[in-house]
Amino acid sequence: MSGFRALPSVDQFLLSDTGKALVDQHGRARVLAVARQRLDAAREAIRAGDDGAALAQALPRQVAETLALEARSRLCPVLNLTGTVLHTNLGRAILAQEAMQAAVNAMANPLALEFDLDGGGRGQRDDHLRGLLCELTGAEDATIVNNNAAAVLIALNTLGQGREAIVSRGELIEIGGAFRMPDIMARAGARLVEVGTTNRTHPRDYESAITPDTGVILKVHTSNYRIEGFTAEVQAPQLSAIARQAGVPLLNDLGSGSLVDLSAYGLRREPTVAEAVAEGADLVTFSGDKLLGGPQAGFIVGRRDLIAAINKNPLKRALRLDKIRISALEATLRLYLDPDRLTERLPTLRMLTRVKADIAAQAARLQPRVQALLEPLGYAASVADCESQIGSGALPVDTIPSAGLRLTGPGGDAPDRLSARLRALPMPVIGHIRDGALVLDLRCLGDDAQLIEALEALEAP
Repeated sequence: MSGFRALPSVDQFLLSDTGKALVDQHGRARVLAVARQRLDAAREAIRAGDDGAALAQALPRQVAETLALEARSRLCPVLNLTGTVLHTNLGRAILAQEAMQAAVNAMANPLALEFDLDGGGRGQRDDHLRGLLCELTGAEDATIVNNNAAAVLIALNTLGQGREAIVSRGELIEIGGAFRMPDIMARAGARLVEVGTTNRTHPRDYESAITPDTGVILKVHTSNYRIEGFTAEVQAPQLSAIARQAGVPLLNDLGSGSLVDLSAYGLRREPTVAEAVAEGADLVTFSGDKLLGGPQAGFIVGRRDLIAAINKNPLKRALRLDKIRISALEATLRLYLDPDRLTERLPTLRMLTRVKADIAAQAARLQPRVQALLEPLGYAASVADCESQIGSGALPVDTIPSAGLRLTGPGGDAPDRLSARLRALPMPVIGHIRDGALVLDLRCLGDDAQLIEALEALEAP
């Protein structure tokens, strides 16, 4: 019985200095529940022969640790050292400072979101972005929904519900999370008409498939894979002419989409939205959180009459954006009006255009410090060449020369064990395993101190 007497009651714990501090931090209900759980566990341990005094001494720390673990969000910041700049599983684009400040202002204040300050009547939330999108793409009009899949869905539903939608077999892509273009078309109510073959589609394939029941021709930019070898594809200008001759709208889904020519920054060219509009597409859809470098969104630009029809679709309200993302998108799009400073101000482009020599110098600076932190755990760090990639389906077979740290240790499972430990840090560090080592590609690491501070939380097993 003496062991049990060493334990405080729940009320005694709540009235202790530790209990009061925890109540202030986490609330009485949570502290009460956790204290009861830990006291019940302590009583079971005493029955099994453990020392009651030692358990009582450990109780405040155990309650505090349990509460801290519960309070820690699983949606926590991480260091993306995978080498994939736009990593879908890690949230894709990092926003520019201007976009973050705009989002904070939107969260903290009422906004003239759907209020016309000039006339005093109701406004349209898309108006805050429409002018910028038209200026940057050359389109007649624009509208916005919550992601690019939604943009394709509502465009197909508006143009092709109950009608035929023609698409090349080689463009029936599967996007992230096993979502497939045919499934999106089916949900949109369009009847899929496949033309051509997986590797070759010709103009005559489209021409022979058009009927009075054709509602739309869909072209999909295969941004997340490449077909090479014996191939043929109908380019957008020629397909636009075919569609125009038949009086059928052409919808060009660019997927990642880009507002600038990436080749100007040393990357392989991707079709820009302005080019797709100039090539004659009636509607163009693209993402906001990939190459554009903003928050998640789906843009639709093109003919004014078709945009008006999309805006009248009841799905538009279900797919619309909130004030926070609209504010962040407006700030992001404004950065494109000053292309000379875009790499300085847009994190996505800044990370994509970092030169290897700069990253290698960072790796050389960090190597001795990382080595000192990992050596007590039995691991070693060395500078290594890496190959980064854009991610999120953009330029899937292209890599960008980079550099990083190669972490090795004893045993065949050493990379997996170290990777698990780094993921469990207060600031998780995410790398990738290659050739028997855990590799930390430093392309996306800004300040050296970020990595050192994260690794300093490592403790010997």
